[in-house]
Amino acid sequence: MAVKADAKVVVVGCGISGVAAAHRLVSAGFHHVRILEASARSGGRVKTGRLGDNIVEIGANWIHGPSEENPVFRLARKYRLLDPEALSPENQAMDVGGHPPYVPNIFCSSGRKLNAEDLHCTQELFAELLDESSNFASQGGEPWSCVGDFIRSQIQQRAAEKWKDINATTRSLRLCMISNMLKLECSINGAHSMDEVGLGAYGLYKTLPGLDCTFPGGYEGVVKNLMAELPSGLVAYNQPVRCVRWNNTETRENPVMVECDEESIAADHVIVTVPLGYLKKHHSALFHPPLPLHKLHSVQRLGFGTNNKIFVEFDSPWWDADCEVIYLVWEDEDDMVDQVPDIPRSWIKKLCAFTVLKPTERYGHVMCGWIAGHESEFMETLSEQEVTLTVTQLIRRFTGNPTITPKRVLRSQWFHDPWTCGSYSYPGIGCSAQDLENLMEPLPTKGSQSQPLQVLFAGEATHPHYYSTVHGALLSGWREADRLVSHYSSVSPSERLKSNL
Repeated sequence: MAVKADAKVVVVGCGISGVAAAHRLVSAGFHHVRILEASARSGGRVKTGRLGDNIVEIGANWIHGPSEENPVFRLARKYRLLDPEALSPENQAMDVGGHPPYVPNIFCSSGRKLNAEDLHCTQELFAELLDESSNFASQGGEPWSCVGDFIRSQIQQRAAEKWKDINATTRSLRLCMISNMLKLECSINGAHSMDEVGLGAYGLYKTLPGLDCTFPGGYEGVVKNLMAELPSGLVAYNQPVRCVRWNNTETRENPVMVECDEESIAADHVIVTVPLGYLKKHHSALFHPPLPLHKLHSVQRLGFGTNNKIFVEFDSPWWDADCEVIYLVWEDEDDMVDQVPDIPRSWIKKLCAFTVLKPTERYGHVMCGWIAGHESEFMETLSEQEVTLTVTQLIRRFTGNPTITPKRVLRSQWFHDPWTCGSYSYPGIGCSAQDLENLMEPLPTKGSQSQPLQVLFAGEATHPHYYSTVHGALLSGWREADRLVSHYSSVSPSERLKSNL
């Protein structure tokens, strides 16, 4: 195994997938592993911040499906980062299908609080259609190209049958609620509109059992604990990679050259873990020779959007004590829309819901607003004062209370982060399981005479079922590390020597 110990591996990116890959390689006996991180911190899209005295998540928020199958949950348990209720067997057994059953308060734009029961049937119909949207991945031959069109067409048909006996005002309000649910789905999927999410591939995403839970001390605890188990000095910060030159024939020893501003690093293998948003924008400069065409087409077909948070703190709550989520329903949106026509004037209409940070004893009165898409990207360009003023006006309008005033506001800005260019991936129109396969395929591709596994790809967007999640990112880092471990387990030193000659 001396060959393995000598192999030089460079990991591009110190997000959870990069850290997981390096951790796995070091544990398996690789001695020459380096992580190059463009920013000044580790964690990538796992980013914990502060709002006054409160710990808040600027990036990844929940462990989605905290159960035995989820490696993030297992690590969080090992490092003792979770509350006792998150560890309970009941919590792990609850299967919510990606939509936890939060207790809602619903307000509408005329300043009324709606009765949650009144809109329960709308939520049921919407959930039913989302479920149906997930089935085309296995059936093949989808009737519409995108989830948005499928849901709108089905709602029109089924509402005509199911709601034919209710009055026009109630029916209109229910359709406005559908608009709200579509906007919320945009946030969940990280897409501008559900018209950009491919119907055929929508069901590729798989959920795990367990009621989503958060980290009392912040999500970054997982990253910090993993990092603490790595040799010191393994990560170089503020070290953006400008170009990965693979199939490098100039030096026989190392087939890959990783070029940074200050230095070039020779390597046998490079694991690229940059976000898909960055890859979409910079692939042509980042790889020399360029990515093969089939891989590039998959990069383009997969979607990568923006989902931002706006945290708002108050001195006292204006929502019910048991409330976990607040929905905002605009009464002029009965045409089932999930995007606004005039973004600079009405971007705030895309903010569809607030989740209430619980427990109140820990957070006080803080809620987190969710806004996705181009409206979210525009929000990032405004000053904090403008965002605060607009959010204040929104809350006053929907509650009918002109005195409500936030204590402080904090928002994320993922689109303008130069190293992420957005939040997370989703399957775009025309996307298929093959695109996710293509994205994770190492270079050079099979059948090449060159040294194998020169460039490997990890990150949430490369997981075939858990894309957009931290556990997907973590598993992808392990997958690529394991690929190298098994490669060196199957290569005898004499064969390796021959391939170098």
